[in-house]
Amino acid sequence: MMIRTAALAIALLGASAKAATPVSFLIHDEKSRPESLTVRPDGAVIAGSASSPFVYVLAKDSAVAQPFVDASGEPAGTFFFGQLADPGTGTLWTCQLTPIPGTTPSVRRSSLRGFDLMSGKEKLRWNLPGDNNVCNDFSIGPDKALYISDTANAKIYRLAAGAQVPELFFENRQLMGVDGITFLDGVLYVNNVYFNKLYRIPVDAAGKPGAPVDIWMDAPVKGSDGMRAAKGRLFLAENQAGRVDALTIQGDIAHVTVLKDGLDAPTGVEPVGDTLWFTERGAGKVWSIPIG
Repeated sequence: MMIRTAALAIALLGASAKAATPVSFLIHDEKSRPESLTVRPDGAVIAGSASSPFVYVLAKDSAVAQPFVDASGEPAGTFFFGQLADPGTGTLWTCQLTPIPGTTPSVRRSSLRGFDLMSGKEKLRWNLPGDNNVCNDFSIGPDKALYISDTANAKIYRLAAGAQVPELFFENRQLMGVDGITFLDGVLYVNNVYFNKLYRIPVDAAGKPGAPVDIWMDAPVKGSDGMRAAKGRLFLAENQAGRVDALTIQGDIAHVTVLKDGLDAPTGVEPVGDTLWFTERGAGKVWSIPIG
């Protein structure tokens, strides 16, 4: 359902994010399909819709989500994947996707878009190269650059701090299906949504990436999706298994701890302090649970 101007009612369940009881809110209805989310420094939650051309913001302690980015003027079928708050530059980074009509299998073209983190005013737009691409997610590296995954083309792009146009950082056949991307203790990790893999990508002193290192996960993972790092761990959404996990890396092994299961297509995660926020795309919900 497309709602262009009206505020969206939110159903609040539970108590605060610091309590033992999980919290969730519904973005309009179960068809809103929130795909990725992020949290601003002021506590506002931002979520992009995979079924409509909107990014929504829910202010801290508010019960009403407002449209924050309105892409309804874009071609029909436009929607959003990755969302990332970048307080260092005051930017909200988003992945916008638009399907090409009449293509089978579906062909999409996508754009990296940057908006002012507080006002939503557009700051940057870059269309990914090629006739079919999937801007999926991103992470800020220790060099303050933005690293962007292109799921359909096995590529990672890098937008240097202060630059306006990203450059190709890495292309490797093992990255066909690359989705979640993050830095843990300054080390780059990516996952693969097609093959349920986790890789560490070594980067030398000159900033050149090396061959992906396969990280063996000690429990089955299905549908590796959004991934973030905090507290010395990786946090992962499994969109097919219906779980969100914490991954503890020891060498080339990842110990998988399930934090919540029984979910309908969780796709995005965002750890903030002692709270883990995540999207349940199939139910149209955004959740938070406490983490140690």
